Amino acid sequence: MYFLVNKIILFLIPVMPKFFVKFFANKYVAGVKTSQALRVVKKLNNKGLSCTLDILGEHTADLKESNAITNKYIDILDRIKLNSLDCNISIKPSHIGSDISDKNFNQNIEKLLIKADNNNNFIRIDMEDSKLTDLTIETYKNNHNYKKYLGIVLQAYLLRTSQDLRTLEENSNIRLCKGIYNEDSSIAIKDSKIINKNYIELLNIAFDKNIYVGIATHDEKLINDILKIIEDSKIDKNKFEFQMLYGVPMNKTIDYLLKNNYKVRIYVPYGRNWYDYSIRRIKENPNISKYIIQNLFK
Repeated sequence: MYFLVNKIILFLIPVMPKFFVKFFANKYVAGVKTSQALRVVKKLNNKGLSCTLDILGEHTADLKESNAITNKYIDILDRIKLNSLDCNISIKPSHIGSDISDKNFNQNIEKLLIKADNNNNFIRIDMEDSKLTDLTIETYKNNHNYKKYLGIVLQAYLLRTSQDLRTLEENSNIRLCKGIYNEDSSIAIKDSKIINKNYIELLNIAFDKNIYVGIATHDEKLINDILKIIEDSKIDKNKFEFQMLYGVPMNKTIDYLLKNNYKVRIYVPYGRNWYDYSIRRIKENPNISKYIIQNLFK
């Protein structure tokens, strides 16, 4: 029954009114306002989970808007410090000006890094599609002086990632994910099993180079394989953390990781651009009908 309901819901979602989608999209998005997102962070911290805040949106075309988004992130860093939260931030280059000009983007990155330094916090430059891979890696390397406060994301499905990883210095900080963009087969791996194999190879390279890794995946088999590597190789728990997205149903895995003293970080997205992100998350959840029905009858 649920399978059929799922198919019907996924078919209808694109034509549903936004207010109805928001009714169950709240599972994946921590509100529209910063105050709402910070309340979610506080609750997650109380459960022993670290957090990363991400303002939803990308490809900002207006100079004033890119600067406003940067200032909002600066405000977030101040509010994190004020409320003593275990939380950092993730930013997308195209969200803070890379589509406008290199000058605008670099100025905004510098503002954020100065604030992160002053507040003893951390910024992750998120990885967008392959058009921005070079820019993201160059930005990370060019801000060597802020290395303690800055990290990047590498994607296991890109063929270039092994070489990119090898060029990073010891004690770099990466978030390793599979990758979500629809890239051409000439530059990206399409087979999920091969992506997983590459993920493991990249993880081993990072450990060998003493690179801190945010192990970002919801693939339970991959997580189990990684746990075996960590145990067999006696990898120090201070050299990595597990990372998952807010709302993705991973409670059993999270509970196991916390009970075994592994650090777990939840990526918490929020903001007025919640719709497109929520639709993607909903489509990825095979049990979405159960969630909707449960909420309808609460």
